[in-house]
Amino acid sequence: MDNPMPPIRTTDGRGRLYESIVDTIGNTPCIRVNNLAPKHATIYVKAEFFNPAASVKDRLAIGIIEAAERSGTLKPGQTVVEATSGNTGIGLAMVCAQKGYPLVVTMADSFSVERRKMMRMLGAKVVLTPRAAKGFGMYQKAVEIAEANGWFLARQFETEANADIHEATTAREILGDFRGQRIDYFVTGYGTGGTVTGVGRVLRRERPETKIILSEPANAQLVGSGRAQGRDEKGAPADSHPAFEPHPIQGWTPDFIPLVLQEAIDRNFYDEVIPIAGAEGMKWARMLAQKEGIFTGVSGGSTFAVAMQVAERAPEGSVILAMLPDTGERYLSTPLFEGITEDMTEEEITLSRSTPGFQMS
Repeated sequence: MDNPMPPIRTTDGRGRLYESIVDTIGNTPCIRVNNLAPKHATIYVKAEFFNPAASVKDRLAIGIIEAAERSGTLKPGQTVVEATSGNTGIGLAMVCAQKGYPLVVTMADSFSVERRKMMRMLGAKVVLTPRAAKGFGMYQKAVEIAEANGWFLARQFETEANADIHEATTAREILGDFRGQRIDYFVTGYGTGGTVTGVGRVLRRERPETKIILSEPANAQLVGSGRAQGRDEKGAPADSHPAFEPHPIQGWTPDFIPLVLQEAIDRNFYDEVIPIAGAEGMKWARMLAQKEGIFTGVSGGSTFAVAMQVAERAPEGSVILAMLPDTGERYLSTPLFEGITEDMTEEEITLSRSTPGFQMS
C-alpha cells in the first residue's frame, strides 16, 4: 500500500509576542527518534539547541543572573565573571548583553575556537588559561579575577540557582510533555550537574517509576570511581579529581565533581552510571544528523549513545528520554567533523562531471 501524501504544513505563530530574547529560553521540544531506535522501544530526545543561544546552559545563565538580581548580590551594571567550557559562557553572554552587564569569561585553550568567537561576538571578554591546568585552572582564574576587581562571580558549579532553574523549567516541561504517558528512563550526562539534580528532584517525587541514567566519559569516570571530591569551606573544589583524564566530550565532566552534582550523588537521584567513550558519542552524533536530521554536539551524541544502550536491554514498550545539550555547529573545528571536507569528494566530482555545464576547474 502506498504511503499517504502528507498534508501541506501550516503555522500559526506561538500565540504571543516576546518582550526580550531571554523570554524565549526553555520550552524546548521532545522529539521522537524514528529511524535509529530499536523496534521494541521508543526514544525521544529533548532538543536543547532550540534555546535562543542553542544550548541547555541558557537556562542556567538566566537562572543565575535573575537569582542574583533578586538577592541583590548582582548590582546594575556590575561585571559578571565565570569559568566555562563554552556553553555557559555563550548563554551568559546572551543574557548579559540583553540585561546590560559586562561579562568576562575564563576558558581553557583546549575548547573549540567557535565558542570563543561566539562569546566575543556577544560582547564578552574571553581570558584563556593553559590547557594543562584543566578546568580547575580556569575556575581558579575566574575566582582571582572576580576577587581582584570586586566583580560578581557566577559560580555555576556551586550555586543553588543552577539546579533550581532545572527543577522549575526543564523538569516541569518533561512532566507536561509526558502527561498521561509512560517515561521509563531519563538519560543525561553532566557538566555542572544542574540537569540531573534539578530534574531528579522532580522525577523522584512525581514520577518515581522513571529510572534516571547518568553518564560520564569512559576515561574520566569521576562519579563511577566512588572517590570523594576535596572541597573548600564554600563547597568549591579544592583540587583536581584523581580519576580525571582529558576527554573529547566538551561540556561534560570537568576535572572535579561540582557541588551541584554532589546533591544528586548524596540523594541518589540516579539509578545507574553508564560510561561512554568519546568516539562512540561522536559516531552517534553523526548518525543522528544523517539518519534523523537532528544536529547535536558531542555531548548530545554521547547521551544518545547511552540511550541506545539502555533501549537495547529495556523491556518491550519502554519509553526513553535523552537530553541533547547543544548544537553540532559549535564543533566545526573538533574531531566531530573529521572527514567532513570543505572540498568536493570524489563522488561529488563525478556527479559534477556527469553533466556538461558549470563545472569547477
